Amino acid sequence: MNQSRSRFVYTLLLLLILVPIAHASSIKNIEQLDLKQYKGKVVYLDFWASWCKPCQKSFPWMNAMVERYPAEGFKVITINLDSDSKAMNDFLSRVPAEFDIYHDPSGTLAEKFQLRGMPTSYLIDKSGKVVSRHIGFQTEEIPAYEKEIESLL
Repeated sequence: MNQSRSRFVYTLLLLLILVPIAHASSIKNIEQLDLKQYKGKVVYLDFWASWCKPCQKSFPWMNAMVERYPAEGFKVITINLDSDSKAMNDFLSRVPAEFDIYHDPSGTLAEKFQLRGMPTSYLIDKSGKVVSRHIGFQTEEIPAYEKEIESLL
């Protein structure tokens, strides 16, 4: 029994150490983002931060959208604006993400997009043109968000 308990504790500690490392490797620097590479796809570009309560609600929906339209050329790209990467990683350990995450701690891209609230999302059509902007995330607006996306696919 004691050996079994030791293995369990060892496995648990190993998971606690390795999971954040594996997760952190999926986060890219903002300098790596080139929106031109997504031409021909419909892109949902979302700016978020760890302290943003509506962001916690938007992540499960964005995950579901990625799962729903994998073959249709739909892509979710998120930009985290936390200056502290630990805050971002803590958020992501609680709220999983199945989409691309870029870290913009200086807010360079956010400044170019002139954000007015959190989260702010942009829907970009296949030609690369921004067709709509949403400030905040309201669950009652999900059908309207989805209709917009479907109309572009």
